[in-house]
Amino acid sequence: MPLTDLPELVALESHAEGVRIPPGVTVPLTARVRALLDTAEMRRLARVSQLGLVAMVYPGAVHSRLEHSLGVYRRALEFLARLKHDPRFSAEIDEADAAAFLVAALVHDIGHWPFCHPIEDVGLARFPRHESLVHEILAHGEPAAVLAESWGLDPARVAALIMGTATDPAGRILHSLLSGPIDVDKMDYLGRDSLHAGVPYGRHFDEERLLSSLCLDEHGTALAITDKGRTAAEMLVFARYVMFSEVYWHHAVRSATAMLQRAVWSLRDALDPDRFVRLDDHGFVDALGTLAAGTSAAPLVDGLFGSHRRLFKRVASYDALRNPAIHRGLAGRTYDDKVAIAGRLAAGVSRRTGIAVGVNDLLIDAPPAEREVEFRLTVREPREGDYACVSWRRLEELSPVVRSLAHEQFDDLVKRVRIFAPAAIAAEIAGCPSLGNNGLNNDGLEEMILEAVE
Repeated sequence: MPLTDLPELVALESHAEGVRIPPGVTVPLTARVRALLDTAEMRRLARVSQLGLVAMVYPGAVHSRLEHSLGVYRRALEFLARLKHDPRFSAEIDEADAAAFLVAALVHDIGHWPFCHPIEDVGLARFPRHESLVHEILAHGEPAAVLAESWGLDPARVAALIMGTATDPAGRILHSLLSGPIDVDKMDYLGRDSLHAGVPYGRHFDEERLLSSLCLDEHGTALAITDKGRTAAEMLVFARYVMFSEVYWHHAVRSATAMLQRAVWSLRDALDPDRFVRLDDHGFVDALGTLAAGTSAAPLVDGLFGSHRRLFKRVASYDALRNPAIHRGLAGRTYDDKVAIAGRLAAGVSRRTGIAVGVNDLLIDAPPAEREVEFRLTVREPREGDYACVSWRRLEELSPVVRSLAHEQFDDLVKRVRIFAPAAIAAEIAGCPSLGNNGLNNDGLEEMILEAVE
């Protein structure tokens, strides 16, 4: 069956009925897509928030993983609608490959559990990464029967496209559409997260232009763009940068993240990973609250999920440009290291100032060891004066914007090292003359941090 006859593509291009999702688009649904959406594993995603703790700062950001999954699936249809006109793509990708790609786009988040990204950064050995759950869920849950009966697909093939473990040419191409510099996931979540957060930053790139420029790279092994999409790609890079700066790594979001991480770390021996990775948001919060009752983690959990929001406040904030030694000393450290360093720092602050700082009163938030993926995208350009010949260049070679934003800003400037404490303790530290009393960056505290790191 040629790609043009793929039922889901036919439904897209015939404007068939489907389900409406923000910002007012219709996601076409065939019977076999509906069958996947009706499984318990996919329905759970309707009760798992896309942005988790971001909603504590941006109240509208309560959209679900299911909404995002539907958006990614629709993007996948748009990618196929464009790329089916590329002879090299059509020659490599058959109907079964395209169907597996659509399923992968729809179920790519099926292994997500509540707040899994910040918890995974804690590095608890007993907790699996959400990606590792995908194959098991697809192979043994309700989706397995749907894939076999309605799609005729092997769950292992779908999981390989998601995980990037496929080694055949078609598999490598399709994975690049799911996870790469420009992919169906990013193109959905930037705009969707921006819309629900009530900010404009993630929606200011030319989606239509970018879609129309999609092609395969020089070797026909991964997604690329034509030179007509260069500006749109630059705008996407900038949108991603600003969304990290103003939303995902907003200081109050990171305070909530630091509190959740310390609570989970403190309760790590009591947590049952097999149970927690199968919960939805409400079940997770209830279970965590029950475990935290009567422990040192209780104030942290209550401050996040109790009747009153009590987020920790910034004591200090450091980036790699102005405070390279502190940023270098803490970025990429294991969570156990950061807890130990925070403990030494708390003891030092108490000795020097007389302020009573408890074991969970100073939290260090720092960039994890895993850095952001660099924005490596190939651009097809016509040669000067000869449009029959083309050259291939990296976007970062053509764009100083991409070189700066994609390679440096994320991990070195946007992802800052921050110290958080309860509001009263943060205020005492800020007003303490013996620490320099210079706001968020004071000399006395910086010396103590460097001493604690060594």
